Amino acid sequence: MPAASDVDLAWRGPLSDAEMVELVRAHGGSPVPGWWDRIRPHSLGWVTARVAGTLVGFVNVAWDGGDHAFLLDTKTRTDHQREGIGTLVVAAAAEQARAAGCEWLHVDFRPELRPFYLDACGFRETEAGLVHLPSLS
Repeated sequence: MPAASDVDLAWRGPLSDAEMVELVRAHGGSPVPGWWDRIRPHSLGWVTARVAGTLVGFVNVAWDGGDHAFLLDTKTRTDHQREGIGTLVVAAAAEQARAAGCEWLHVDFRPELRPFYLDACGFRETEAGLVHLPSLS
């Protein structure tokens, strides 16, 4: 387990689409090549976490151009989970969103991630709504 001092966090640091594909694969997901290149221009910013140069964590921060920022796609390599890296990238994202003038940081998550977001990262429950747009047809 790396010490927090061994984790290099960067806001809007260099990040290639190929690195995102590898991180998504290492996180246990199904990567979509080209995804990061399409998403990056719509972000307020992103946080990368690297250990010895290897991308081990990531979170994207989208925003409405005003008071609201949105955490998306928090990921930690499977072999680095439960080391505090996810909490570090979320905290860095929150600080950068605050520094950009945002008042609120939103996140949605699957039920199994409640302890991470609510307990470890300090989010609180709110009422919210969601529409699955493809289901509207």
